[in-house]
Amino acid sequence: MTAPLASLPMYDWPEARAETDAEYARWRAAFRAAIPGIDLPEALTRPDDRPGFLNDHWRDPALIFGQCCWGPLDVGMIEYLLPLAQPDYGRFPGGRGIYYRSALVARRDSGIAPETGLPGGPGAEIPEGVLAGRRFAYNDRESMSGYRGLMADLGADPVSLAGEGVESGSHRASVRMIAAGGADLAVIDCRSWALAQRFEPEGASQLMVIGWTGERKGIAYVTSRATDPGIARAMKQILLQNGALPVPGGEDA
Repeated sequence: MTAPLASLPMYDWPEARAETDAEYARWRAAFRAAIPGIDLPEALTRPDDRPGFLNDHWRDPALIFGQCCWGPLDVGMIEYLLPLAQPDYGRFPGGRGIYYRSALVARRDSGIAPETGLPGGPGAEIPEGVLAGRRFAYNDRESMSGYRGLMADLGADPVSLAGEGVESGSHRASVRMIAAGGADLAVIDCRSWALAQRFEPEGASQLMVIGWTGERKGIAYVTSRATDPGIARAMKQILLQNGALPVPGGEDA
């Protein structure tokens, strides 16, 4: 029998791994206390950054508990993963309940005016024509926070509007790339931007927020669709009883 897997990869920066492990320990204890016979690993699996490795991990039927962005879910991962609940983004500037925004960031010496505050409603506030002639860094094209959300707000592929598109591989790499002059703009989800300010202070301090995307659903807590339905329903209940929020639109278990 295949051993169960668990992962919380979406904000698992090396400097924050103790926090990630503590979060998993809390959920594991809550699940074990309430769900007789549930089989959960003692430690998280940490998918590496090889191309395609995380997608292969999400497709693994042994994944009992994890996280996934709605970008990959919307482009096919929903066939393999069952959304259970969502974390609350309310403690991060740009977050509201299950929703997050991405900060459009540029260097402070770019000559672009900084934003003057969060949008008053759920829509985006992006400076008109800001991508034209500039190098746009994005983590990957499936990312909701780093690509697809902005594409929806603009009504066009952001790379097609920019002078150049540069795939960085991660939000952190995008921050570093802009700070070093290898790109001009990126959209960074509000929780990753908070992490950058904590753990990439030299690079983040050289950047400023010049706009915000519209609100989008944040990451989902998920389980494999191969998980026993009764266990999946029980996990959902425990998540909701302990501070997680419902998935909107009926996509959850």
